[in-house]
Amino acid sequence: MGEFSRELLQTAHLFSRAAAEQAGIISGDNPVEYNPKDPFRLWVIQVVIILGVTQILVLILGRIRQPRVIAEVMGGIILGPTAMGRIPNFTATIFPDNGVTMLNLTSTIGLILFLFLVGLEIDVSVVKRKMAASVAISISGLIIPLGMGAAIGVGLYNQFVDSSVNEGYFLLFVAVAVGITAFPVLCRILSEEKLLDTTVGTVSLAAGVGNDVVGWILLALAVTLVNASSGLTALWVLLAATGFTIFLLYPVRWAYVQLARRSGSLEQGSPTTLTMTVTLLLVFISAFFTDVIGIHPIFGGFLVGLIIPHENNFAISLVERLEDLVAIILLPIYFTLSGLNTNLGSLDDGIAWGYTILLVVVAFSSKFFACALVAYFFKFNWREACAIGSLMSCKGLVELIVLNVGLSAHILDTRTFSMFVVHALIVTFMTTPLVNLFYPPRFRHHHDTLTKSIHPGPEENHSHSLTFDSGFKSKVSVILDRIDQLPAAMQLSRLISAGCPSIPASLPVISDERSDTKGHTDSDDRELSTPDPRPMQVNALRLIELTSRASAVLKSQEADSLIHNDSLLSIFRTFGALNSLHISARLSVVHQNEFSDVVARHASESGSELVLLPWARGAVSAYESDVQLSTRNPFDGIFSKSSLHIQDQTSSVVYSEFIRGVFLKSPSDVALFVDRGLSSEIGQAGHHIFLPFIGGPDDRLALTFLVQLCRSSSVTATVVRITKVDSLSPISTMEEAKIIVHNQMTLAGADTVYGNQTTQIRLASSAADDLIWEKYIAPTQEARDSDLALALTRISFNSQATSKPLHVITDLVQAIVERNNGKTPIVFLGRSRRMAVESHEGELREIMNEAGGQFSTSVSRTLGEVGAALVAKGIQTSLLVMQAATPNSSQV
Repeated sequence: MGEFSRELLQTAHLFSRAAAEQAGIISGDNPVEYNPKDPFRLWVIQVVIILGVTQILVLILGRIRQPRVIAEVMGGIILGPTAMGRIPNFTATIFPDNGVTMLNLTSTIGLILFLFLVGLEIDVSVVKRKMAASVAISISGLIIPLGMGAAIGVGLYNQFVDSSVNEGYFLLFVAVAVGITAFPVLCRILSEEKLLDTTVGTVSLAAGVGNDVVGWILLALAVTLVNASSGLTALWVLLAATGFTIFLLYPVRWAYVQLARRSGSLEQGSPTTLTMTVTLLLVFISAFFTDVIGIHPIFGGFLVGLIIPHENNFAISLVERLEDLVAIILLPIYFTLSGLNTNLGSLDDGIAWGYTILLVVVAFSSKFFACALVAYFFKFNWREACAIGSLMSCKGLVELIVLNVGLSAHILDTRTFSMFVVHALIVTFMTTPLVNLFYPPRFRHHHDTLTKSIHPGPEENHSHSLTFDSGFKSKVSVILDRIDQLPAAMQLSRLISAGCPSIPASLPVISDERSDTKGHTDSDDRELSTPDPRPMQVNALRLIELTSRASAVLKSQEADSLIHNDSLLSIFRTFGALNSLHISARLSVVHQNEFSDVVARHASESGSELVLLPWARGAVSAYESDVQLSTRNPFDGIFSKSSLHIQDQTSSVVYSEFIRGVFLKSPSDVALFVDRGLSSEIGQAGHHIFLPFIGGPDDRLALTFLVQLCRSSSVTATVVRITKVDSLSPISTMEEAKIIVHNQMTLAGADTVYGNQTTQIRLASSAADDLIWEKYIAPTQEARDSDLALALTRISFNSQATSKPLHVITDLVQAIVERNNGKTPIVFLGRSRRMAVESHEGELREIMNEAGGQFSTSVSRTLGEVGAALVAKGIQTSLLVMQAATPNSSQV
């Protein structure tokens, strides 16, 4: 064989050998087999299994409102020797002893960062709110459980622990495990149960702060004693730790605040790259220092969290940068490892289970009775005292960290560790149900309630829906939960204020004279005055979704300061100051499914006459193409951001349910403003409003509100009364009834329907329609002499009879859009989902079929039938959908 051939074969053999080494699974390599030089593949498999099992349990346990940590530990127990570890070779293959090394390193990093976030959540200032009660509850919740824990520790030591373990160290660990309160889990329970703004929540949080800090100090002492070779060494370790703590809390904190201020991080409320880098370096260097002096590295991360400033939402922004990585990936690994080290099979006799049950009883009762009795002594009623006792008995995260430290220090063996894990899970599981049992929502007293105002009772509201209310809206609640709603809220607030009565000079307001968009104040274009002295008041309610994220919990804790720094409220208040509007603000951090309840409660407490919901998605195509229409819910495309139909969460089913929830529960009139370009015309003079008046309380409310806005010289309007005559292609009465019943019973969400539409109610509603129509088209001499006459000169009233009202309305609106040369008009609509004169579902189906789409009730259930018809036709116009207050909506 020639030299060339030999070299060619050698080269081919070299390449084949390299390919075999690098080809991986293609060449037969087993990715599950642990490779110390490349542990990444096994680590990914482990993490995927851990997160998969954990997330399934989170979804299941979340439905019964249990903390995430329970799911994470239970996932580890399932993956450990208790359950799946019994499968042959499962543990040796997926979680071999060598392969757990990377998980341990990852979990330690996650735990350090998590303790840093815990330190961030601790706000010592909360203790000042109820100083005496908080300190007393915190002390009693430590001393008695510590003593009871040490007592039961004696029995545990004699029964289960090897004599080589120092009894004093063991008793100290047991006492800390029994006496400590899981502050992070406590914060989340208080937030989820909406207790942070109650006296019970404030006292529990403050007592938990003190309990947690002392518990960490005791744990550090225990670790120091275990790791120290002699008493003198332990003393030096404690002195070093004390000096390092003082160094961090004073000079380092001062330097960090100066860095944050000079870099602009505090001013912006968001850390710069430099500030973030310094923060992470501080966390890991501090953890390294506490580790090398003989204390667990988690204490270093915890101490750095205490020095982070909370001004201007800086801490919240910092948490947002880290929380997802820590909470979703790193922390579940740590607590799953706790579950992997738990072997319920080791509790194989009655003595072990007896001590486990005794441990649960002692841990819960010592905390519960000690804290509840002290709370009762401080004048809390028995329900509040029991709630405080239940909350203070919460274990969870911190408890498991203590147990793992004890396990790694060989103070606890697998059996005692498993007993304590079971006790921690049971006590944590009990907390939320006991709080709701002792202190249900109807007994809770929030200390941030707004000034109460008198509302008409159900009978008065019912009569209001049948007769004409001449009172104009001067007290409006604007609901804000997204930044892109601001332009719509501003523009409509400006229009409402221009149509409100002028403010007398005796009232403490910025200005007693308003001008139109051009600034003219001559007599021909003057804003209308009225003897009604009420000025325009806007109550802005800022809604922030409460999630399981640490940043959401921080926002809930710091709502009092957040309301002054929130960007949406700051912009809206500035707008109010520039336009002489009286704007008050309130901020609420609650779960998404509770938004509508919060809005209804806010409307009732603030005495709002109108709840305004801005739904702004920009001036783009209102409807999807005919091809997409057949496969997508027509409501999905109403507010797409671009021609690519990029959807936002506000165009989701969840947000639509929120809107319908407000319609259903609000004790006040409601207006849903769908901005389709009006906000882009801010500063332009003149707005035109079109109202198709079909009848019913919602249409009467829309007509009254339209007249109010026309008091402004910059607003004109067209009102057409639509009367339906015999249809050329009617649908049967039975089909109408089926449609109405179907809409009321749909599972997509509760619909809002007036009660039985009796003949008497229909006649009364029809009479009210005639009265209000005659009032405006033929005003009395008194009305002609008032400033109402000037408003009516800006309104064109017409009537039209037709067999197809929706077709006529859509044609009229389309003509107005074309006549306005591209300017976006506003179409006022009554939602008419309740006590409407008659249903137009059949014609709406026909319009949907003409548009080439499938019929869906979701649009009509939100916007009403007229609004749904305009959407189906793809007409470019802004909508204001109004609903009059319901007779029983005050019963939220």
